[in-house]
Amino acid sequence: MPVIKSVRGKSPQISEDCFVAENATIVGDVSMGAQCSIWFSAVVRGDVNYIKMGNKVNIQDGAVIHGTYKTAPTTIGNNVSIGHNALVHGCTIHDNVLIGMGSIIMDGCVVNSNSIIAAGAVVTKGTIVEAGSIYAGVPAKKVKNISPELIAGEINRIADNYITYSSWFEE
Repeated sequence: MPVIKSVRGKSPQISEDCFVAENATIVGDVSMGAQCSIWFSAVVRGDVNYIKMGNKVNIQDGAVIHGTYKTAPTTIGNNVSIGHNALVHGCTIHDNVLIGMGSIIMDGCVVNSNSIIAAGAVVTKGTIVEAGSIYAGVPAKKVKNISPELIAGEINRIADNYITYSSWFEE
């Protein structure tokens, strides 16, 4: 059974059609929209500030979503994929975004819509990621614009695939 706990009187709000893996952890002030999935060993920790997710968000294996006490909640839009072992902390992720495996998004960052954060990138505190772009490196910088084909071929494909993958675990 996943760890789903209340903290300081706030309980996670998880839509009925969401998938939560057996060893995932979701605590505190967390709200999840429709068709979300929290995968194996992922942690969504709304203990020190709130975490709000839209629809079709997938938090892949080993990822950590957290915020900073009193100053930096985490807000995630619709159709967002957060890759394996990524760290998303006290930031805003808009719609149609792919956060690559092992990347770090720090406090106060804003990742605007239709963007990709490359695997292993470190988006440093307060960075504003331009809509429709790819950021990569340490520290992350814009490397190019995203074509409409890449949005459909990667961002939408991955988000849709995770809805399919989660259906494999229905009992």
